[in-house]
Amino acid sequence: MAALNLNTVRSTIEGRLATELALAPSIPVVFHNQPYVPTPSSSWVQCLVSFGNNNYLTMGGTSGSSNNVIGIVVINIFTAKGVGPGGNLTIGKRIRDLYNRIDVSGVHFDPPIGPEVVVNPSPEGFFQTQVRLTFETFEDL
Repeated sequence: MAALNLNTVRSTIEGRLATELALAPSIPVVFHNQPYVPTPSSSWVQCLVSFGNNNYLTMGGTSGSSNNVIGIVVINIFTAKGVGPGGNLTIGKRIRDLYNRIDVSGVHFDPPIGPEVVVNPSPEGFFQTQVRLTFETFEDL
């Protein structure tokens, strides 16, 4: 069997978020390597998918063996500054509910962390929290 297509895994993760946040109330979503200039005092979300550790599940060469592929999703939530955390935390709950301990197309999501307040938001001028979650999938060679 062929190696795991990382773009398929990334697309599964990002597509789930984009679909949810397209529902009312709609919130713009930005992914890795996409330019975005936010409207001041608006709400928006940034999703960063990274692949990390991999583990052998079975012994073998480049065929007839399996690997565990592990990664992390970092989701930055930006809302208007100076109006309190309520709107930001509402978005955070939508995101947590979307991934919390579920399996989607062979991608298993662990319980999310956050939303945690980011002390020095980037870009400045927004209230920022962050939801992080690890995921794993399996690669059969």
